[in-house]
Amino acid sequence: MGSVKGRAMNKGESKPEKDPVEREIIQLFASGAGDSALRLMMRTFQQLLYKHIRRMVVDHDAADDLLQMTFIKAWQNLGGFRGDSSLKTWLYTIASNQCLSHLKKKRQVFFLPIHDIEPELNRQLKAGSDVLDGDEIHLRLQSAVLKLPDKQRLVFNMKYYDELDYETMSRITGTSVGALKASYHHAVQKIQKQIRNSD
Repeated sequence: MGSVKGRAMNKGESKPEKDPVEREIIQLFASGAGDSALRLMMRTFQQLLYKHIRRMVVDHDAADDLLQMTFIKAWQNLGGFRGDSSLKTWLYTIASNQCLSHLKKKRQVFFLPIHDIEPELNRQLKAGSDVLDGDEIHLRLQSAVLKLPDKQRLVFNMKYYDELDYETMSRITGTSVGALKASYHHAVQKIQKQIRNSD
C-alpha cells in the first residue's frame, strides 16, 4: 500500500449525497461561522474517530492528541474540501495519516525496527482496555492485530471494527479495492495463525 491519501474520483463517478449534519457543517464554515462548524464536527465525529485512532496507537494520551490534530487539520483545510467523498471519509483519511505518521515517528525516535514497537503497544493494550473491548477473547484478538504491519492493521481495523466498505476504504487509503481485499484476507490469515499459536 502507498501512503494514505484520499482517492480522487474517477471520471463518471458521482459525488456522494451529503448527510444533513455534514451539509450543515460545511454551510456553517462557508458562512463564516468556523467555530460553530468545528464544534458540530467534533460533536458528530469525536467518538467515532477516537476509537479508530485508539485502535491504531493504543495509548489514550496519544490518541487524544492525534484526535485534536485531526480536527485542527480538518478545520484548517475545510475551505478546500471538494466533496468528492463524504466528510466522514475525509476525516478518516486525516486521522489515518496522523496515526501512521505518529507510529513512524515513534520508531524513528527509539530507532526501532518495523515490528519492535508491538511489545510496547501490547503492554498499553493490557493496561488500558477501558475504551477498547476488554474481555479476554477481544484482548487476544487485539493483541494479534498489533502484530500486523501498520498499514495492514489499518485496513483490518477499518473493515472489521469500523465496518467500512471497500470503496470507502479505497477513498481513504488511495489503494485499489482489489489490493485492499487481498490485504484484509492476508491480515485475517495472520491473525488466525497468531491466535492458534497462542493457545
